[in-house]
Amino acid sequence: MNHFHVYLVEDEKNLAEVIKAYMEKEGWKVKHFSDGKEAAEHIDSSPHLWVLDIMLPGMDGYQLLKAIKSRNDTPVIFISARDKDLDRVLGLELGSDDYLAKPFLPEELVIRAKKLLERIYKNDVQAPEQFTLNGYTIDPNGRTVKDGNEPIELTTKEMDLVILLTSNISKSLSREEIIEYVWGSDYYGSERAVDDVVRRVRKKLPRIHVETLYGYGYRVLSS
Repeated sequence: MNHFHVYLVEDEKNLAEVIKAYMEKEGWKVKHFSDGKEAAEHIDSSPHLWVLDIMLPGMDGYQLLKAIKSRNDTPVIFISARDKDLDRVLGLELGSDDYLAKPFLPEELVIRAKKLLERIYKNDVQAPEQFTLNGYTIDPNGRTVKDGNEPIELTTKEMDLVILLTSNISKSLSREEIIEYVWGSDYYGSERAVDDVVRRVRKKLPRIHVETLYGYGYRVLSS
Protein backbone atom coordinates (compact mmCIF):
# COMPACT_ATOMS: atom_id res chain seq x y z
CA MET A 1 0.00 0.00 0.00
CA ASN A 2 1.25 3.49 -0.76
CA HIS A 3 -2.02 5.44 -0.89
CA PHE A 4 -1.80 6.39 2.74
CA HIS A 5 -4.06 9.01 4.33
CA VAL A 6 -2.23 11.37 6.69
CA TYR A 7 -3.84 13.94 8.98
CA LEU A 8 -1.45 16.82 9.68
CA VAL A 9 -2.25 19.13 12.62
CA GLU A 10 0.02 22.17 12.51
CA ASP A 11 -0.85 25.83 13.07
CA GLU A 12 2.21 27.20 11.25
CA LYS A 13 0.76 27.60 7.77
CA ASN A 14 4.06 27.77 5.85
CA LEU A 15 5.49 24.71 7.57
CA ALA A 16 2.25 22.79 7.04
CA GLU A 17 2.30 23.58 3.32
CA VAL A 18 5.90 22.35 2.99
CA ILE A 19 5.21 19.11 4.90
CA LYS A 20 2.04 18.53 2.88
CA ALA A 21 3.90 19.00 -0.41
CA TYR A 22 6.65 16.55 0.54
CA MET A 23 4.17 13.91 1.67
CA GLU A 24 2.05 14.29 -1.43
CA LYS A 25 5.18 13.56 -3.51
CA GLU A 26 5.05 10.09 -1.91
CA GLY A 27 1.53 9.61 -3.26
CA TRP A 28 -0.05 10.12 0.15
CA LYS A 29 -3.30 12.03 0.66
CA VAL A 30 -2.79 14.73 3.30
CA LYS A 31 -5.53 16.59 5.15
CA HIS A 32 -4.36 19.65 7.09
CA PHE A 33 -5.88 21.06 10.28
CA SER A 34 -4.59 24.20 11.99
CA ASP A 35 -6.73 23.77 15.11
CA GLY A 36 -6.61 20.85 17.54
CA LYS A 37 -10.30 20.97 18.38
CA GLU A 38 -11.27 20.85 14.69
CA ALA A 39 -8.93 17.89 14.15
CA ALA A 40 -10.50 16.03 17.08
CA GLU A 41 -13.83 16.04 15.26
CA HIS A 42 -12.28 13.81 12.59
CA ILE A 43 -10.74 11.11 14.81
CA ASP A 44 -13.26 8.50 13.73
CA SER A 45 -12.23 8.98 10.08
CA SER A 46 -9.24 6.76 10.98
CA PRO A 47 -6.38 7.97 8.77
CA HIS A 48 -3.27 5.81 8.53
CA LEU A 49 -1.15 8.38 10.39
CA TRP A 50 -1.48 11.55 12.47
CA VAL A 51 1.30 14.16 12.59
CA LEU A 52 0.69 16.50 15.52
CA ASP A 53 2.26 19.70 16.76
CA ILE A 54 2.17 20.01 20.55
CA MET A 55 1.32 23.71 20.76
CA LEU A 56 -2.04 24.12 19.03
CA PRO A 57 -5.02 26.45 19.40
CA GLY A 58 -8.30 24.96 20.57
CA MET A 59 -6.82 21.73 21.94
CA ASP A 60 -3.12 21.05 22.47
CA GLY A 61 -1.31 18.06 21.00
CA TYR A 62 -1.29 16.12 24.28
CA GLN A 63 -5.06 16.35 24.64
CA LEU A 64 -5.54 15.42 20.99
CA LEU A 65 -3.19 12.44 21.33
CA LYS A 66 -5.18 11.19 24.35
CA ALA A 67 -8.41 11.53 22.38
CA ILE A 68 -6.99 9.63 19.40
CA LYS A 69 -5.58 6.76 21.47
CA SER A 70 -8.79 6.45 23.49
CA ARG A 71 -10.71 5.73 20.28
CA ASN A 72 -8.27 3.78 18.08
CA ASP A 73 -4.64 2.82 17.72
CA THR A 74 -3.67 4.97 14.74
CA PRO A 75 0.08 5.80 14.79
CA VAL A 76 1.06 9.34 15.78
CA ILE A 77 4.22 11.40 15.21
CA PHE A 78 4.72 14.43 17.46
CA ILE A 79 6.50 17.51 16.14
CA SER A 80 7.37 20.40 18.42
CA ALA A 81 9.60 23.45 18.82
CA ARG A 82 10.02 22.43 22.48
CA ASP A 83 12.96 20.05 22.31
CA LYS A 84 12.75 19.00 25.94
CA ASP A 85 13.18 15.50 27.33
CA LEU A 86 10.00 15.90 29.38
CA ASP A 87 7.93 16.65 26.27
CA ARG A 88 9.44 13.69 24.45
CA VAL A 89 8.88 11.29 27.36
CA LEU A 90 5.34 12.52 28.01
CA GLY A 91 4.45 12.14 24.34
CA LEU A 92 5.79 8.57 24.26
CA GLU A 93 4.01 7.70 27.51
CA LEU A 94 0.73 8.93 26.06
CA GLY A 95 1.18 6.70 23.04
CA SER A 96 3.00 8.68 20.34
CA ASP A 97 5.11 6.50 18.04
CA ASP A 98 7.83 9.06 17.28
CA TYR A 99 8.92 12.60 18.18
CA LEU A 100 10.68 15.15 16.02
CA ALA A 101 11.95 18.50 17.32
CA LYS A 102 11.78 21.67 15.22
CA PRO A 103 13.54 22.78 13.17
CA PHE A 104 13.79 19.65 11.06
CA LEU A 105 14.18 18.78 7.41
CA PRO A 106 10.89 17.79 5.76
CA GLU A 107 12.74 14.83 4.24
CA GLU A 108 13.52 13.50 7.72
CA LEU A 109 9.86 13.63 8.74
CA VAL A 110 8.87 11.82 5.54
CA ILE A 111 11.52 9.13 6.09
CA ARG A 112 10.36 8.55 9.67
CA ALA A 113 6.72 8.50 8.59
CA LYS A 114 7.49 6.08 5.77
CA LYS A 115 9.30 3.65 8.09
CA LEU A 116 6.48 3.83 10.62
CA LEU A 117 3.80 3.25 7.97
CA GLU A 118 5.70 0.37 6.40
CA ARG A 119 6.13 -1.32 9.78
CA ILE A 120 2.54 -0.89 10.93
CA TYR A 121 0.86 -1.67 7.62
CA LYS A 122 3.35 -4.28 6.42
CA ASN A 123 0.60 -6.90 6.54
CA ASP A 124 -1.29 -5.20 3.71
CA VAL A 125 1.27 -6.58 1.27
CA GLN A 126 1.99 -9.93 2.89
CA ALA A 127 -1.55 -10.94 3.87
CA PRO A 128 -3.62 -13.62 2.11
CA GLU A 129 -6.79 -13.02 0.13
CA GLN A 130 -10.20 -12.53 1.73
CA PHE A 131 -11.55 -15.57 3.58
CA THR A 132 -14.34 -16.55 5.98
CA LEU A 133 -14.06 -17.98 9.48
CA ASN A 134 -17.01 -18.88 11.69
CA GLY A 135 -19.30 -16.52 9.81
CA TYR A 136 -16.87 -13.58 9.71
CA THR A 137 -15.49 -12.29 6.40
CA ILE A 138 -11.87 -11.28 6.92
CA ASP A 139 -10.10 -9.20 4.27
CA PRO A 140 -6.46 -8.72 5.32
CA ASN A 141 -5.57 -6.58 2.31
CA GLY A 142 -8.52 -4.26 2.84
CA ARG A 143 -8.01 -4.56 6.60
CA THR A 144 -11.71 -5.18 7.26
CA VAL A 145 -13.78 -7.73 9.14
CA LYS A 146 -17.52 -8.12 8.54
CA ASP A 147 -20.21 -10.09 10.31
CA GLY A 148 -22.50 -10.71 7.36
CA ASN A 149 -22.78 -7.27 5.80
CA GLU A 150 -22.01 -5.43 9.02
CA PRO A 151 -18.44 -4.08 9.34
CA ILE A 152 -16.76 -4.53 12.72
CA GLU A 153 -14.57 -1.68 13.91
CA LEU A 154 -11.08 -2.80 14.90
CA THR A 155 -8.04 -0.77 15.89
CA THR A 156 -4.78 -1.14 13.96
CA LYS A 157 -3.31 -3.59 16.47
CA GLU A 158 -6.53 -5.56 16.81
CA MET A 159 -6.60 -5.98 13.03
CA ASP A 160 -2.94 -7.01 12.94
CA LEU A 161 -3.59 -9.61 15.63
CA VAL A 162 -6.64 -10.98 13.80
CA ILE A 163 -4.63 -11.26 10.57
CA LEU A 164 -1.75 -13.03 12.31
CA LEU A 165 -3.87 -15.52 14.26
CA THR A 166 -6.39 -16.34 11.53
CA SER A 167 -3.65 -16.72 8.91
CA ASN A 168 -2.06 -19.38 11.14
CA ILE A 169 -5.04 -21.55 12.14
CA SER A 170 -4.15 -24.08 14.88
CA LYS A 171 -0.55 -22.82 15.01
CA SER A 172 0.73 -21.94 18.48
CA LEU A 173 2.12 -18.40 18.53
CA SER A 174 4.24 -17.14 21.40
CA ARG A 175 3.77 -13.69 22.91
CA GLU A 176 7.20 -12.80 21.50
CA GLU A 177 6.08 -13.72 17.96
CA ILE A 178 2.89 -11.73 18.37
CA ILE A 179 4.77 -8.69 19.68
CA GLU A 180 7.24 -8.87 16.77
CA TYR A 181 4.39 -8.95 14.24
CA VAL A 182 1.98 -6.47 15.82
CA TRP A 183 4.27 -3.98 17.59
CA GLY A 184 7.59 -4.48 15.82
CA SER A 185 11.06 -5.47 17.03
CA ASP A 186 11.66 -2.09 18.68
CA TYR A 187 8.83 -2.56 21.21
CA TYR A 188 10.06 -2.61 24.82
CA GLY A 189 6.78 -2.48 26.70
CA SER A 190 5.01 -5.14 28.73
CA GLU A 191 3.88 -8.45 27.23
CA ARG A 192 0.57 -7.78 28.97
CA ALA A 193 -0.26 -5.52 26.02
CA VAL A 194 -0.78 -8.74 24.01
CA ASP A 195 -3.31 -10.01 26.53
CA ASP A 196 -5.18 -6.72 26.41
CA VAL A 197 -5.51 -6.77 22.60
CA VAL A 198 -6.57 -10.45 22.70
CA ARG A 199 -9.25 -9.58 25.27
CA ARG A 200 -10.63 -6.83 23.01
CA VAL A 201 -10.60 -9.09 19.94
CA ARG A 202 -12.48 -11.82 21.84
CA LYS A 203 -15.12 -9.29 22.83
CA LYS A 204 -15.56 -7.94 19.29
CA LEU A 205 -15.29 -11.31 17.51
CA PRO A 206 -16.79 -13.83 19.96
CA ARG A 207 -17.16 -16.63 17.39
CA ILE A 208 -13.41 -16.73 16.74
CA HIS A 209 -11.99 -19.13 19.30
CA VAL A 210 -8.73 -17.61 20.55
CA GLU A 211 -7.23 -20.26 22.82
CA THR A 212 -4.88 -19.24 25.62
CA LEU A 213 -1.69 -21.29 25.86
CA TYR A 214 -0.74 -20.56 29.45
CA GLY A 215 2.84 -19.43 29.90
CA TYR A 216 3.35 -19.29 26.12
CA GLY A 217 0.88 -17.42 23.92
CA TYR A 218 -2.23 -17.97 21.82
CA ARG A 219 -3.69 -19.81 18.84
CA VAL A 220 -6.93 -19.75 16.87
CA LEU A 221 -8.81 -22.99 16.29
CA SER A 222 -10.82 -23.56 13.10
CA SER A 223 -14.10 -23.99 14.99
